[in-house]
Amino acid sequence: MTTTTALTIAVDSQVARITLNRPDVRNAFNDEVIAELSDAFLSLGQRDDVRAIVLAAEGPAFCAGADLNWMRRMADYTREENLADAAKLAEVLRVMFECPKPTVARVQGDVYAGGMGLVAVCDMAVSVDSANYCLSEVKLGLIPATISPYVIRAMGARAAHRYFLTAERFNAAEAHRMGFVHEVVAADALDAKVDGLLKALTSASPNAVRACKQLVHDVAEHEISASLIEATVAGIADIRASEEGREGVQSFLQKRKPNWLLA
Repeated sequence: MTTTTALTIAVDSQVARITLNRPDVRNAFNDEVIAELSDAFLSLGQRDDVRAIVLAAEGPAFCAGADLNWMRRMADYTREENLADAAKLAEVLRVMFECPKPTVARVQGDVYAGGMGLVAVCDMAVSVDSANYCLSEVKLGLIPATISPYVIRAMGARAAHRYFLTAERFNAAEAHRMGFVHEVVAADALDAKVDGLLKALTSASPNAVRACKQLVHDVAEHEISASLIEATVAGIADIRASEEGREGVQSFLQKRKPNWLLA
């Protein structure tokens, strides 16, 4: 286990767990947290012994968005300083979204403002039924700009029109209804649900999981054009010819476990 200023990182049984560990400030992030998250996802994304990554948090809140002390500093920034600062948050969101390993958000508490971006960049999200969600930026005279590409993908443009503009708080059931989270469970069932997803992820072909994640990025919301169809044809041809692709088909036909489950 590794403990940094803001995070606890542990790897066990092919699963890495990154835990936001600033419960005293409701796991709000600042430039230090952003840098540590970026380093953690970049490093774990390249490790062969990691097949999936869980983003979790300590305390009653998952993430309350920007740290108040950080916001106080930003209030005096010039536009150039704001550009540089916002670029750091945009970069960590990109790093997390493009992480080659599948990612699961374990949401044990409330999610506000920029915290919505942390959940949205994960491939899957499991929430406790008591969690509340809010895109509160307009109440402060701000907009959820850097998180918007990911949050709009996760909740859809129609829901974004409402919740970006009104800054209404909504519950986990509504987050599930709009597709922002995949599962809503009681607190005592949270780990079991997350573990079920992790079992599925670590049982599948590592190469296929990585390729499937990239496939969604390449295909989602793109025009179904000749070039896109050509790319999907090449994608299935390439993976069929790959070592794991051949092994997966052969193990299925021979009614045995594939070798990635025996390693």
